[in-house]
Amino acid sequence: MDFPLPLSKGPWLAGFAIFFVLGLAFFGRDPSHHPSAQPIRYNHAVHIASGMTCTDCHSGARDAVQATLPGLDTCLMCHQEPVTESPEEEKIRAFAAAGQEIPWHQVTRVPRHVYFSHRRHVALGGLECAECHGPMETRTEPPRRPFRTLDMDACLNCHEQRKVDNDCNRCHR
Repeated sequence: MDFPLPLSKGPWLAGFAIFFVLGLAFFGRDPSHHPSAQPIRYNHAVHIASGMTCTDCHSGARDAVQATLPGLDTCLMCHQEPVTESPEEEKIRAFAAAGQEIPWHQVTRVPRHVYFSHRRHVALGGLECAECHGPMETRTEPPRRPFRTLDMDACLNCHEQRKVDNDCNRCHR
């Protein structure tokens, strides 16, 4: 009786390693987590203490489907000329001089297949920004990861606590 020769372990291990690395690259990352630092160490606490609100920089956060990340023009409304001696503030003018938008990294995300409306949750539902984004008024630098994981369980729990309709078609369109 002839037995097949044992396969060499080298090619098999190499194939497994390539498969494993590709799997991690395509499927192993959480899209809501962005470990990179923001291009500017924006101090929310200082800006809120000066009387600003979330919607001064994040337009649409109360009354539109999507809230925006602040564009360069928003920052330049106050920082066209130096207000402080902060090197972080100077970065705003450096982006402007280079003709580039500030490349903010969006930290809080919902999956692409989910419809989420800030207006529905904030203006109509009465949620405060901090309920999903945390106490930003105390942050002296931008978060690197979301305050709250916005997955289906979190959304369903929030809807149940507030006695809001959990019909699948409200969020999955």
